[in-house]
Amino acid sequence: MSSDLNPKRFYTQIYVRLSLISLYLALTFPIIFIALDNFKLLSILCLVFGLIFTYSISNDYVIINENSIILKTSFLSSIFGKNSREIFWNEIVSVKSYPTSQGSKVHYFITSSKKSFLVPQRLERYHEFKKILEKKINYPGIEDINYISPLWTYKILTLISTAMFFGELYGFVLR
Repeated sequence: MSSDLNPKRFYTQIYVRLSLISLYLALTFPIIFIALDNFKLLSILCLVFGLIFTYSISNDYVIINENSIILKTSFLSSIFGKNSREIFWNEIVSVKSYPTSQGSKVHYFITSSKKSFLVPQRLERYHEFKKILEKKINYPGIEDINYISPLWTYKILTLISTAMFFGELYGFVLR
């Protein structure tokens, strides 16, 4: 194979990250205002730690090079069991698909050692990512892999969560 593939990074979609962070803030921000006085400092510390954690776990990314596909996770993700991993292209023997309860599909790379690795489906520049997969994996049906959820669902979740957060901000702080 020619070595025409320079390493490429694919980050988690911005709307996925924003939806997680805005939902986290919308659900936890009011706690600091309704907590008993003895627990206000603890609730603020937990809010900050949770925000850092949510930001950290939403910043995983994929590196694709000539020989492998690499999922890079944050330090906090690895503490909680989501470790970085590398799969060599020549180890992938198939892609297996499973339906989700929401009606879409999740896909797994199956290696020659029978290990399963989730195919990333929430990446920016997903069509470019998918074209590289099609070239590197000679497996029928690889072109059927798509986003796990339509992008509009993350946009709506972000919009609703942001509206909730600003409503809470108005109700608890500005009023």
